[in-house]
Amino acid sequence: MAENQRTASPKTDPTQGAVLRQGRAADPLPSVAQPQSGPTVNPPPSTSPAPAPAPGAEAVGDPKAPVGLSEAAEAPESTPAVEKEEGEAEEQESAPSESEQARAQFKQRELRLILRQCDRVLLLDFNRLAMSDWPDDYTLATARRNRDLWLFSAFAAAVVFVSGLTGFVPAWVAGTGFGAFMIILMLGIPAVRRIYTSSPSYLDVIMKRQRLLREARAYAAHLEGNEGLIWQCARMADFNIALKNTRFSSLLRLSERRILPRHLARREHVRLYLIYLLEAEKAYARVQAAFFEGNRRAIDRGWQGVAAEPEPRT
Repeated sequence: MAENQRTASPKTDPTQGAVLRQGRAADPLPSVAQPQSGPTVNPPPSTSPAPAPAPGAEAVGDPKAPVGLSEAAEAPESTPAVEKEEGEAEEQESAPSESEQARAQFKQRELRLILRQCDRVLLLDFNRLAMSDWPDDYTLATARRNRDLWLFSAFAAAVVFVSGLTGFVPAWVAGTGFGAFMIILMLGIPAVRRIYTSSPSYLDVIMKRQRLLREARAYAAHLEGNEGLIWQCARMADFNIALKNTRFSSLLRLSERRILPRHLARREHVRLYLIYLLEAEKAYARVQAAFFEGNRRAIDRGWQGVAAEPEPRT
């Protein structure tokens, strides 16, 4: 009897409805137990489907309940995809950045080399190459006319004197011619000539021109050095289109062969050389501005390898 009491199912009120257990689906409604005298027979399992759990029952019942199968499968699959997308985005950002940094570094190195090779254009002395004291053609023509007049006067006086020696003219005429010849010769002496006139002689004009031209050639040789200045400055043609003019081609060839100063034999050659140096000076200022602008951009982007000062000139 005691065994029957232990195995008997607990009685449940049929009006109670489905019983919700924490952590699992609702239990089916048990049938009403009938008193039996013999051994207890368990009722057959119910074939009716169990009632579906109420919406949100699992979430309300236990916050530590396991996540659904579909959600658990989606979580590990979505995480690698997001990481992969982030990695690709970082690679796409880093690749252009590295190539851009390499291009900027190459450009800065080229500009730095140009600044180092062409820095001698800053030593340009305009007055030495411009030769502002150069005697003009009018002064030269005036001095030549005065020289011709002096030579003619001296020759005429000498003819009169020689004619008197041969007896062709009277002796007093020959003496007068001799005196005039000596005075004209003394007027050709620079110290005596400066007493009565301040105009330079033809010889003075020629010597002054040669002196200025010699000084200009020496200064051009100082600027050119052993490497050839304007030949190296031709690399700045992208910053000043005037450096590509064909009238400078002969100067560039001579500078490349390191024989330019000795071929500056006329003032026109020196003036052309001066014009090229003035254009190169403009280009140098633009190269310098571009170099410092590239340095500023490199510093703003944190490219320490690109942002470097110009190398000291040896």
